[in-house]
Amino acid sequence: MFLGDIVGEPGRKAVIEQLPLLKQSEELDFIIVNGENAAGGRGITPRIAIDLLRAGAAVISTGDHVWDQPEIVDYFPTEPRLLRPLNYPPGTPGNGSVVLETAKGRIGVVLVQGRSFIQPPLDNPFLAAESEVARLSADGVKVIVLEIHAETTSEKIAMGRLLDGKVALVVGTHTHVQTADETIFPAGSGYLTDAGMCGPEESVLGRNIESVVWRFKSGMPTRFPVAKGAVRLCGVIVDVETDSGRCLAIRRLSMLVPEAGVEVSSPPLPSANP
Repeated sequence: MFLGDIVGEPGRKAVIEQLPLLKQSEELDFIIVNGENAAGGRGITPRIAIDLLRAGAAVISTGDHVWDQPEIVDYFPTEPRLLRPLNYPPGTPGNGSVVLETAKGRIGVVLVQGRSFIQPPLDNPFLAAESEVARLSADGVKVIVLEIHAETTSEKIAMGRLLDGKVALVVGTHTHVQTADETIFPAGSGYLTDAGMCGPEESVLGRNIESVVWRFKSGMPTRFPVAKGAVRLCGVIVDVETDSGRCLAIRRLSMLVPEAGVEVSSPPLPSANP
């Protein structure tokens, strides 16, 4: 299972609460979460990373907000399961990929950041992804998941097409809006343009509605506090053939987790589209 961008305290609390339950109910072997907005909506801290790993995440990815919390810089070299985009220049703290041993074989996870309408501009993600996937495959890693943290749908779709047949899954993040284009490409790679977010349902991309609307109306700078209330967990679940690395099935996850003590109209159950 891959879960999209975790937004603030509401998002991370819901994810930490639900991961053990989802792992059991969905019979999950491996969980990846994007945590780049987990600390107050900007970046991630060592403490939050540790909490997510303890809850059941095997790998935590990030994105363009990776360095927003200064203490994370020194933490990266100590935790290989926390990824920053692969296409940062050589010498940048941390790694952009990791291979983990599991009961069903080795699984590789690769993270790249797009370049269209997103800062900072990094090295070419297509060249970086292609090279790293080839390296992992040559090392005998059969199951590879690649995340592209990018703004434009075209850049994500192109990455999926480039790597079709070379990875088990290409999944996009960053926009916080789940797309409805889950598919298995002709050569056997699962694909979803954006996993969505794990953040407050009544919000603008996880942020307080009034603040964002006021910014658009006035054009004036303001703070965008993380919204409160029920949280929607969004992501994707795939079945993978471990011998070949081919994706056998893919379905989106969209799950409403009510705020403690508050009833919601939608049941807190995963809804999947085959």
